[in-house]
Amino acid sequence: MFLGFGEVMMRVAPEHKLRLRQVLPGRVEITWGGGEANVCASLAMFGNQVRYASALPDNTLAESLKTSLRGLGVDTSQILTRNGRLGVYYVECGANQRGSTVLYDRAYSSVSLAEAAEYDFAAILEGVHWLHISGITPAVSRQACEANLELVKQAKSAGVEISCDLNFRKKLWKWHPEIQGQELARQCMAEVLPFVDLVIGNEEDAADVLDIHPADTDVTAGHLNVAAYEDVAQQIVTKYSNVKRVAITLRESISADHNNWGAMLYEAGGTAVFSPLNSAGEYESFKIGHIVDRVGGGDSFASGLLHALNDSRYDSLQSVLDFAVAASCLKHSIKGDFNYVSVAEVEALADGNASGRVQR
Repeated sequence: MFLGFGEVMMRVAPEHKLRLRQVLPGRVEITWGGGEANVCASLAMFGNQVRYASALPDNTLAESLKTSLRGLGVDTSQILTRNGRLGVYYVECGANQRGSTVLYDRAYSSVSLAEAAEYDFAAILEGVHWLHISGITPAVSRQACEANLELVKQAKSAGVEISCDLNFRKKLWKWHPEIQGQELARQCMAEVLPFVDLVIGNEEDAADVLDIHPADTDVTAGHLNVAAYEDVAQQIVTKYSNVKRVAITLRESISADHNNWGAMLYEAGGTAVFSPLNSAGEYESFKIGHIVDRVGGGDSFASGLLHALNDSRYDSLQSVLDFAVAASCLKHSIKGDFNYVSVAEVEALADGNASGRVQR
């Protein structure tokens, strides 16, 4: 069974690509979202056994959220009920040269207030073989950071494989009275990473969280030196000898509507593989135009990676990465945080069926 731990929130977004000030007062779209919950939802839709642990208030909003997760096949029985509130985040999907924006409203949420001792981690970990965490939850509060670390320690003692998406969020990491931002993230994640087997990040996370920088790369200009990320991965496994694999997503932002998308997967002691590959066997990113919603793209990659790593049908690093990259590519066509795609749809794209033709 897979386990995810973190904060899931109400997601509030204007319809289409409108801005909040255009629609308020008025109608907005309400869905759910949160890094670890997004991964759990996708893993469940791929047919895996999945449990999600968090803390939520005792109210109708929280019950609606849990009902939605259960409807996708996620076990919510170990979600802690306590005082606090349901966190909210507002998102405006970008267009052309206007980037997407996120506004957080998660102070005093149940997860941010819950102490580690309030969770029954033994029950949460029962039957679990894989734990997925991220750098978002520790950024919310001291309590969430300590609870996340305690869960990781108990999971490792129980022989559970652990994946961590670094997910640096500069709008968070403000809970320490003296240390904030990158410095706080680096200190806290340095306590977590010695227990992690699989590190996942994007083209900026290694620099923000680990102070490891790829050569000849300018993310804001949309220029990536893809080959440099193998060296980044090697530096990560050198720094943390427990890390078995490193996956890095490679996003080139041409505009908010057009991104080039791919990834690298590195196995400690081996070599890196890249996806997607062209007919000559060389890396050539997906050209994603007319993006519907890019929020959750990294989480959809993580869920595809975890699914394929734990399915014997994907018998090589290349096939594992091909599935993960295809899953995340498809997410860009779907509104909301959750990646509502099937294994068959992902495999079709991974096998080269990228025409988007009607399936009859």
